[in-house]
Amino acid sequence: MHKYKRIVFKVGSGVLTEKNSIAKDRMMALISLLSELTKHYEVILVTSGAVAAGYTALKLDRSINISKKVLAAVGQPILMSSYKSKFELYGIDTAQILLTEDDFDSRKRTEIFRQIINTSLENGILPIINENDISTTPEQVFGDNDQLSAHVTQHTNAQLLVILSDIDGYYDSNPSTNPDAKMYSIVTEISKDELDAQHTPTNEFATGGIVTKLKAAQFLMAKDKEMFLCSGYDLKSAREFLLDDGKYLKGTLFTNK
Repeated sequence: MHKYKRIVFKVGSGVLTEKNSIAKDRMMALISLLSELTKHYEVILVTSGAVAAGYTALKLDRSINISKKVLAAVGQPILMSSYKSKFELYGIDTAQILLTEDDFDSRKRTEIFRQIINTSLENGILPIINENDISTTPEQVFGDNDQLSAHVTQHTNAQLLVILSDIDGYYDSNPSTNPDAKMYSIVTEISKDELDAQHTPTNEFATGGIVTKLKAAQFLMAKDKEMFLCSGYDLKSAREFLLDDGKYLKGTLFTNK
């Protein structure tokens, strides 16, 4: 018997893109895994990558706000087209849902997107969620999909958030500078110092870093939910955790249970 009923997956730009284009093999591996998991769980996907996908067609400076919005507008259909064609190979239909922080501040709006997701899942449609970069003001955006995915997990009554990242877990120090860094297998508490550390995104199209993931984990643990952080390059840990009785060699489970 599986511990979870509904799971939210979040995949970042660092995993989905490589050398200014969509990493098709990694996307295919992700879709293959998610398709397999839909036989056991209700699956929701929160995806980054619209701005990076837009950059494949149009070389604009993403540090300029309006240019970033144009890249997102160009890239969103490219990204969704890639998802749609690949999921169709597995007989799975998808729905695109664009959200902003405002959608979580209004009870009425939150209920609308919750019903859209519930109805999609009831009809065998996999919801794909992204932040609406195009029509929002800076005050209306989460700024990174780690926070967005944590809120989606909470408001759709999912029990688990799986973050597929360019890092393979949470370490006691930076593994890129310390070869002796140790990975935490389970984390039950996160200190204020850890949450206040500097953001360190590693990909030019990424907006997060380990700190935004820790904040997402803290938010969910306070709501009695869990988060699993693992590699999005090699999906073995995610597969082991969700299809192999919760055993995993790499990855970090954040839980207060």
